[in-house]
Amino acid sequence: MTATRRDVMAWALAALPVSVVGAWPEAARAAEPPKTDGRGVRFEPHVLRGRARAMAEKPFVPPQTALPKGLEDLSYDRYRAIAFRPEDAFLREGPGPFRIEWMPRGFLYRDQIEFNAVDDVQSLKIAQTDACFTFPPDVPAPKDGAVLGWSGFRVKAPINRPDVAEEFVVFQGASYFRGVGRGNIYGTSARGLSIATADPKGEEFPLFREFWIEKPQAQGSLLVVHALLDGPSVTGAFRITIVPGETTTTTVEAALYPRVDLDKVGIGNLTSMFLFAPNDRKGFDDFRPAVRDAEGLAFLTAAGERCWRPLTNPQTLQMSVFADTNLRGFGLMQRQRSFFEYQDMEAAYEKRPSAWVEPLGDWGGGKVILVEIPTKEEIHDNIVAFWRPDEPLRKGGEYLYSYRIHWGMDGPVKSELASVAATLEGGGDDERLFIVDFVGSGIEAAKPGELAAEISCRPGAVVEPVIEPNPHVKGQRLAFRIKVGAEPSVEIRARLMRGTEPATETWLYRWSRAD
Repeated sequence: MTATRRDVMAWALAALPVSVVGAWPEAARAAEPPKTDGRGVRFEPHVLRGRARAMAEKPFVPPQTALPKGLEDLSYDRYRAIAFRPEDAFLREGPGPFRIEWMPRGFLYRDQIEFNAVDDVQSLKIAQTDACFTFPPDVPAPKDGAVLGWSGFRVKAPINRPDVAEEFVVFQGASYFRGVGRGNIYGTSARGLSIATADPKGEEFPLFREFWIEKPQAQGSLLVVHALLDGPSVTGAFRITIVPGETTTTTVEAALYPRVDLDKVGIGNLTSMFLFAPNDRKGFDDFRPAVRDAEGLAFLTAAGERCWRPLTNPQTLQMSVFADTNLRGFGLMQRQRSFFEYQDMEAAYEKRPSAWVEPLGDWGGGKVILVEIPTKEEIHDNIVAFWRPDEPLRKGGEYLYSYRIHWGMDGPVKSELASVAATLEGGGDDERLFIVDFVGSGIEAAKPGELAAEISCRPGAVVEPVIEPNPHVKGQRLAFRIKVGAEPSVEIRARLMRGTEPATETWLYRWSRAD
């Protein structure tokens, strides 16, 4: 059987049973806290920064990737059959609501990742053991003293019900992590750092090679995780504060130490999937109206302009750049929450989280970069969005970035401006029809002539814009045509105005001609 992205996401949520808080299943042997190696050492964030800074002065040494005999080439199905024993969860003894479950190495995840427990400022390395896993008959457990080891971890807590601990955050693979809020299932992911994304010379994937997990305060509702980032071009010290809820937040404090000059970094990197939707379904014969983990890139400029850029699945790789100074936020958002928008009872795309990156402090000059990569299958993450500073990160320097990622049904930014509810497109090769539905209480009851369309395109020409009420969405519909002629692509910008003031967010779109 070939693994699909849908299988991977479903397994991440459902392969391991949820746990009823206070009623963990009994095992044949008594569960014990993870054993630790050696004596404890003092641990504070500045200590980790010092270590990362010192490592940056030396060449990169990759982690151990060799796997025990018989486990070198596990298929997706055989790998996922290795199950964690819930009774061996770290922090199961409290305090606080969190449970940590280790994830085995194998399949795509070969790097040996180290883990430490922190109590107050005392750090103890956690000894890795395979006894926390059960191996199926066709997957041999390591022999002769070999240890498979751990590639990541998942965090559980009561997020949808007060008596059930459910997975809501996972860290696994390079510097990837992802989260969900109440009622969500996994979709968009984040990365601690990206380097040279979509660069023809190839992308670099630095990794979180060691973690320190703080013991929560008594009945505390937050979990603090520290991570050591390492890669050929950079090291870093991360402090990530995790708070579950209707909207789960991961607050990232990152200190980066380049080994070389870096001019193609991605801060607050988000990765997602867009296959097709009503605005772009070229070449797809599918019963579903849309297949996507996120439908658009949203961002809020320093001047307060709210922008919405619907995603597409282009014929060739596309990069869009939106420059600003001290941007107030950006995210890959899933706005449509009706099952009927997707009609997929298995993938449940209507439950995928929106992920919004909120800078903490001033980030200075830079740009939001959106990368759209062509794909024919929904198993591929083909959408990437991140912030790239204007100034390169220089070798030997220290660069500090703090931001908060909000994972949930909606983003944290509220506004009186109406927002884009739908984007539709059709027409011929010479002229295209665009329809944009805006919704919001401020425009629902607008009188004829009260709103005006502000539309521009480059190149091309705008033809016959029309605004009319759309009672089906309780908003206004903007329809217009663009003469595209023989142009390969056209950049379009539109919003509704009330006098000299915007009544809606700004809709941005790139139309590209099909090959």
